[in-house]
Amino acid sequence: MQMLTTFGPLVGRVLIGVLFLLAGLGKLGDVQGFSGYLASGGLPAVLAWPAVIFEIVVGVLLIVGYQTRIVAILVAAFSIAAGLLYHFAPADQMQMAMFLKNLAIAGGVLMFAIHGPGRYALDKA
Repeated sequence: MQMLTTFGPLVGRVLIGVLFLLAGLGKLGDVQGFSGYLASGGLPAVLAWPAVIFEIVVGVLLIVGYQTRIVAILVAAFSIAAGLLYHFAPADQMQMAMFLKNLAIAGGVLMFAIHGPGRYALDKA
């Protein structure tokens, strides 16, 4: 149990951080296409670059454990908003799975907002 308490937060931060880092880096290949996707959900296309940068930055910050509590709250809000705007479609099982994934991410990062980043982080919890 001691190893789980010691290394669990690090593993959790890395797994969620890599998800955001790779999502942001992947969007760099087609920011214009992502702009259109944003517009399809009702958001201005001009938010594409800030969203891409946000995903990359929060991914890195989660991985290294810096400003983890603040980043976790921002990631939770981002995940819930993205889920509601782009994935909440009760008639579509795949979109609902994506929506629930976003809620699960929000729940996971909220644990970091509450309990801190753990032992192996730039923050000192």
